[in-house]
Amino acid sequence: MNSKSTRLFFIDAMRAWAILMMLQGHFIDGLLDPVFRDRENMVFKTWLYFRGITAPVFFTVSGFIFTYLLIRVPQKGFDNPRVKKGIRRGLQLLLIGYLLRTNFVGLLSGHIYGSFYLVDVLHCIGLSILAVIGVYLFAVRRKAFVFPALLLGITLVLFLFEPVYKQWSFGFLPEMLANYFTKANGSVFTIIPWLGYATVGGFLAVLFTKFKDFKYLYPVAISVTAVVGSALIFYSSSGFVSLFRLTGIELFHMIQSNNYLFIRLGDVFLVFAVFMIIRKFLTNPTILKIGASTLSIYVIHFIILYGSFTGMGLYRFFKYSLSPSVVISGALVFMVVCTYLALLYNKRESEIKEHFTLALDYSKLKAGELKLILSPIARDLSLRAKAAWRRFSRIRQ
Repeated sequence: MNSKSTRLFFIDAMRAWAILMMLQGHFIDGLLDPVFRDRENMVFKTWLYFRGITAPVFFTVSGFIFTYLLIRVPQKGFDNPRVKKGIRRGLQLLLIGYLLRTNFVGLLSGHIYGSFYLVDVLHCIGLSILAVIGVYLFAVRRKAFVFPALLLGITLVLFLFEPVYKQWSFGFLPEMLANYFTKANGSVFTIIPWLGYATVGGFLAVLFTKFKDFKYLYPVAISVTAVVGSALIFYSSSGFVSLFRLTGIELFHMIQSNNYLFIRLGDVFLVFAVFMIIRKFLTNPTILKIGASTLSIYVIHFIILYGSFTGMGLYRFFKYSLSPSVVISGALVFMVVCTYLALLYNKRESEIKEHFTLALDYSKLKAGELKLILSPIARDLSLRAKAAWRRFSRIRQ
């Protein structure tokens, strides 16, 4: 890929890889029999490690793509069309996140299940987009370094103080809001610390935009991300131990005892390096379409696997019950089916929306016709009921 190209194909490919890894990860984790979850088994241990990379990569790439598109536009502040699009997108992701956790069968019986209020990937990415927009609007009229500095600063604060705020219950907030900050009630993801991966993605997007015309952009970017990633994976824990011994600050010891955020960030940097190295082989149209269809893929996988809207998903029937051979084969089929349906939907999205609009208009029309038919009947029944009540009242008197 030419460094002067405005399209970063390796980013689309990373997003495609992350969503496919998420599909197989959710399928295997949800359906594999616990008897086969042997953490001493090298195959399972390797799969588990790479599964842990998926979400950090997905959040980082989401932050990168949105910020990259946001700052490419010459207009500033609210004049930037990407601001309004981003606000709509963020709110849309929040809405879809709640819809996917809605059980309409229960809703029809007047019952809202507690899982509706739990926070997942879409909620956090939606809020992350809104947060990046907020930082952008705050920094847009200030010096150029303020925006990337704030993005990086947010990541460092969220990652460094995670051992502190993860102990908070957030009981002073209504449970629906508390679920955005604590996993105590069952939320899968929380905005803190996961916003940190989106903001570091935004920080990287600013750097790529600033140096997009630099002749040696990719050799330098590959070298830097590989070195920083390796350092975070292999030396960040010992570094925090050294800082604790040097300063006596307990926070550094607390970080070292569960240093997953910085290690996973190192994994993200290494994934960036690998995809930049092979970027010339990542221009296949199908790969790029998959990378651009992550929302559709996510929604479809949620419906099939977890039974959104009806509660009748694979998870309900096969939870923790499949053998490795069956679950691996099933995961491959699941990936293909979800991806195919998403690509098919995106190809015919405008046609589907048009049919949906026509169906909605038709239902409104029929409802109006039904109202016209039933109105005279209702009036007649009302008059008859009133007359009957008057006769009954006279008889009683």
